[in-house]
Amino acid sequence: MKNDYDILHRYGSTLKSSVFFWALIGMDPASASAADTASTHRAIRYHINTAAIPPKHTHPATTKHRHTEPHSADESMTVRVARTGSHGAVQAVSRETMDHFVAGTSPMQILALTTPGANFASDDAFGLDTVANTLYVRGFNQTQLGVSLDGIPMGGQGFHNWNGLGVDQMEIQENISGMQMSQGAGALDVPSAQTLGGAITFDTSDPLNKAGGQISQLFGSNNGFRTFARVDSGVLNSSGTKFYAAYARTAQDLWKGYGDQQEQQANFKLVQPVGEHGKITAIFDYSNFEQYNYLSLTKNMWQKMGRNTTYLKPNYALAKEYAAAAQAGTVPAGLEGILSTDEVGDYAYDGTQTQRNYLSAVTGEFRLFPNVTSKTIAYGHVSNGDYSATNPFLISPTSQVPMAMETGHPDVRRLGLVQNFDIHAGSKNDIKTGVWYENDRFNYPMYMYEDGVNYPHSSIADFKNGTEWWGDSFNTNTFQFYLQDTYHILREMTVTAGFRSMLQTTHGGTSVDNSASLSDWGVYYSHPASGSLTASSAFLPHFNFDYHFLNNHEFYFDIAENMRAYDYAAQSGSGTAWGGLGTSTNSAQAVFNANKNTLRPERTWNYVVGYRFNSHFFSGSADFYHTDYYNRLAAITAGSTGNTYSSFINVGRETMNGADVMGAIRPFKGLEITNSFSWNNATYESNNIPYGGTTISIKGKHQVYYPKFMYKANLTYTWHQASFNFNTTYTSARYMTYTNDEKIPAYWTSNLNASYNFGKIGFARNLKTTFGVTNLFNRNYIGGVYGAASVSGDDNANLFVAAPRQFFGSVSAQF
Repeated sequence: MKNDYDILHRYGSTLKSSVFFWALIGMDPASASAADTASTHRAIRYHINTAAIPPKHTHPATTKHRHTEPHSADESMTVRVARTGSHGAVQAVSRETMDHFVAGTSPMQILALTTPGANFASDDAFGLDTVANTLYVRGFNQTQLGVSLDGIPMGGQGFHNWNGLGVDQMEIQENISGMQMSQGAGALDVPSAQTLGGAITFDTSDPLNKAGGQISQLFGSNNGFRTFARVDSGVLNSSGTKFYAAYARTAQDLWKGYGDQQEQQANFKLVQPVGEHGKITAIFDYSNFEQYNYLSLTKNMWQKMGRNTTYLKPNYALAKEYAAAAQAGTVPAGLEGILSTDEVGDYAYDGTQTQRNYLSAVTGEFRLFPNVTSKTIAYGHVSNGDYSATNPFLISPTSQVPMAMETGHPDVRRLGLVQNFDIHAGSKNDIKTGVWYENDRFNYPMYMYEDGVNYPHSSIADFKNGTEWWGDSFNTNTFQFYLQDTYHILREMTVTAGFRSMLQTTHGGTSVDNSASLSDWGVYYSHPASGSLTASSAFLPHFNFDYHFLNNHEFYFDIAENMRAYDYAAQSGSGTAWGGLGTSTNSAQAVFNANKNTLRPERTWNYVVGYRFNSHFFSGSADFYHTDYYNRLAAITAGSTGNTYSSFINVGRETMNGADVMGAIRPFKGLEITNSFSWNNATYESNNIPYGGTTISIKGKHQVYYPKFMYKANLTYTWHQASFNFNTTYTSARYMTYTNDEKIPAYWTSNLNASYNFGKIGFARNLKTTFGVTNLFNRNYIGGVYGAASVSGDDNANLFVAAPRQFFGSVSAQF
């Protein structure tokens, strides 16, 4: 018997106190007599005009170099970030690079296509499907990376997002001015409770000083249609007030099956300078993603039933036939020997998702003293939605149709505060410190809706008269403190040492369970469990050394310990301390209580050493990294033979070794050719893991879902107003089981984009046309993956087929 999660969602360092004291009053502790001179240098270095805040002083590995335009220049809608924006174990992607891709393409997809060690896959050309999207960075997935937007914590980036918001829903792509990915050991100043590996930070553009705007219109395959519009107010008064408002709508029919995917987004940003002291920024972001989903498949379903296999809608009669067969444990006529009885139950009539998000934040950035700047962020995030899928293992009581629609109605409310200080102690020390607090409330009620004899219930509307099966409620409080000091040994040599402390407590679980009174629906065990868990660590150190020498060379290394707090989600899910536990004879509550005494948060030690060379004609880099992964947690079938049950336990260690090598050559003006190669050997170290009443060993087996080899090539050529970009990626086979007996085949995929800027025509500036082709050679391959891996065998329907070749064209202009 499959649990309802499968049915619903597979478809779908230490610093002395004296240093800190002298830093606060702005003197070098080693030479107080030099205070006046140092203060003068700081005043020059951190001069502020009426429309700007003091430059952000970041870890040397995350500093960006920007080109600023004189006020009289013709303003552009984008922030131009220099090509050489990468430092240390951090890769920077500029707005200019993002403009080489199809308008609206997910920033995560662009990041992976342009950065070594990153792997992104999905089932749609834009990369917007949150169910299928899969991002990995050096072995860590999108729920194990720290993510922030203008300093606002964004939590995990996966589907069922209980602690954050995906980048595609938090900001319109055109309003992102740049992004940086720390491929090393993360970043102390990124507020995150799930960082085990690196961190991704997104920056948004500020309103322009001059009134104007931008519009663009895209058309594409499968009735693809995307509209973007932005209006900038320009500076409105003598105090420098300015704002922008932007809107985007993306729509496209599914490339297989019934339905479409529609996204609507709105961004608003207001900047109010406060004299010579700083500025206040306010944002409001809205998104509404309404999507018919693609069906997730087993490897066998993909190979035997074909690339276009998906939900059975609109063939309602066939859906009822499949559901009846699934409940009877049989296979429909003509499919004997092709599909297993389990795979018949993986089919369903329909699956959809609607996600609505509202994000607000007020940020104050001020120079408190000549050597001290403060950044305060107060934010609120509200999210709700409807996640629906036909469940072929339920019964609609009135019609007696052997299926019913399940809909989860998640409701998230996050409130938080981030406070950071940058302190410059003389000419040698740059100190950063700060705190983060967040309260997160998550509710997830699961309702059932009857399907009729001749017509099913709508999966995307009419949720008024459902029957509640069960409901979960969680409340989480997170506190984080960090302190780091960057010491300038020499002009081009720095050492950074610091630590962070983290405490997160989550209380909750099942708040409603009506299973006992719903036998006429054919309900089955619903895994109710409640209780609290706390993850804490007072000292998570981070150490970095960075040395620029001989003008073009850079050497660096990065070391950090990280910890990830416990996940939680709907009780019917697996892979969390509260979800998918026990059986009908061994209760989930009993298993949770037993697990609570033995569980420890996941931890990693990450080590990175790298070298980078950068000149006008050639840029190259090489990174070597090692990770020791402790307390790896996983859902396992535990217990003795004849009394097995689902549990969530520590399955031991993992060791990871890898390397990324990249080279870019610019033989003449306008042409850049980049090649990169990545190798990763991530292996489990566990013996005697309980499973199915016995024990198994996965020692030496490669990590699931992450490729061992990746190769990327990118060619960009710009001639006058024309631009051309071609990129191709090779992804080696990915193991899909812990015993490595099944794997997802390797694949190549390529994209082509070209554009021409006609300049100024009439009132329009930068009138630009763009043409793009995704999956240029129409490869048939498995893209995204959602859900837990099997221990062995092709048992889980959690694979998504990537979109075929698609064409897109757009026209944009500024005014």
